[in-house]
This record gives sequence, structure tokens and C-alpha cells, in this order.
Amino acid sequence: MKIAIGIEYHGAYFQGWQSQPNAAGVQDAIESAIAQVGGEKVRLHAAGRTDSGVHALMQVAHFETSAVRPLNAWVRGTNAHLPAWVRVLWATEVADDFHARFSARARSYQYVLYNHAVAPASQHGRVGWYHRPLKIDMMQQAVPVLLGEHDFSAFRASECQASTPVRTMHRAEVTQHGRYIIFSFQANAFLQHQIRNMVGALVYVGQGKLSAAAFADLLQQQDRRLSPPTFMPDGLYFTGVDYDPSWQLPHCEACWD
Repeated sequence: MKIAIGIEYHGAYFQGWQSQPNAAGVQDAIESAIAQVGGEKVRLHAAGRTDSGVHALMQVAHFETSAVRPLNAWVRGTNAHLPAWVRVLWATEVADDFHARFSARARSYQYVLYNHAVAPASQHGRVGWYHRPLKIDMMQQAVPVLLGEHDFSAFRASECQASTPVRTMHRAEVTQHGRYIIFSFQANAFLQHQIRNMVGALVYVGQGKLSAAAFADLLQQQDRRLSPPTFMPDGLYFTGVDYDPSWQLPHCEACWD
């Protein structure tokens, strides 16, 4: 049978989602815990891979197993074998042709930036930080240019192995909540470091180092060498995956809206 699960994790404790030789990936921890419940090794397939330091409020993955267990065993039993910084939120049986990655229609991320002169001790590793005041209106003016289908090479990591830099952005917003600035993005898929690179460029806009027009030019020039540095991973959260309702998955979005 095939089981889909929703997952939350604190990325600071892992070297990204993908399995690592030293077993320091989120995938390693959960596969090991599921094996304890099912009595057999499994392979997890996720909706999207997150980098080292990046968090997830709602990652979705699936695995195949011959073990027959109640659905709550895949949740409570797996969590009993996991460290406190990663949790399975739900589990459900899915059709054989479901795939956590290939069945997904879109992925959502949010970047949480703390904008204050002093970094927040209680939020260390959980939010990004910038010490000088940022102009929210300037960033809001610039961000809509990202909507639609574009070649996002300007915001693509040099080591990115995606077959094409073209992505379709469904949502690109900047909102402010007191000292916190939240960057929200949804697209059919994302390139490696794409969001952190877009946030880094938008922070330059908020500083007044880039105009909205110059930000648009960066996108059109499609040259990563012309863009500002990659922003820190601390405040980046994978917040959900969009699937066709016919799959009948539990709610797969978790965000701060």
C-alpha cells in the first residue's frame, strides 16, 4: 500500500531534506522511524527538497509498505521514534498512482524576516534578520513583477540542477506584522535557492539600493551574477503543497496569513 504523510520540522537540526551519508537529512530521520513502526525499510519521496537550515510547516511525502498498520500508528508510532524537532502531522492511504512530487500542482513558501536593530535571541535560527529599517512599500511595489511564467535564472543557484529555469509564480507578496516582514510565494516549483535569492534582492529594494524598475531588470537580464547575495536560510519555511482535491488529502497548507 502507499501512505502519504504531512511533516513539520525545524531545519536548523538537519542538513536539508535529502538523505545524507552521515544520516543528517530529515529524510533519514523519518525513514528510520517509519521502519521501526512497519518493521521494514521504506523510501520517502517528498513534494520538494529543502536546503540545510530551511524549515517546514507542511512538507508532504509518501512511501510504500507491505506492513498493515492503523493510520494513527504511522503518526504516533513514527513520532515516538523521532527527535522533538520533527513530527509527522497526519497519515492517509493514497492511490497507487499518487506521487508526492509529481502529483503536486504548486508549492508554497514563506520567509519570515525580523527587521530590528537587535537580533531576536528567542527566535534564533527560526527567522531571518536585518538590522536597518526596510521600506515595506518599496518592496510591495517591486514584488508583483515575479508573478506569471518567467525564466528565473537571475535567482537560481549556480549549482542548481533543474532542467529548466522557467517557473510559473502564482503568488508573490510582502506583508508586515510589527517587526516581522513576511514574504509569501507560491509557484508550480522552485529552483535551488530561488526564494532566498529573491528575498535578498527585495531586501536591497527595501534599503533603497535597488528601485522597483531595477528589480524588474534583474529578472529580465537572467544573470545570477548581477543579483544581490543569497539571504540566510533561517527564516524560510515550506508551508504547503497544492494537490487536486480528487486525491482527498488532509489540508496541506499551513501559513501565517
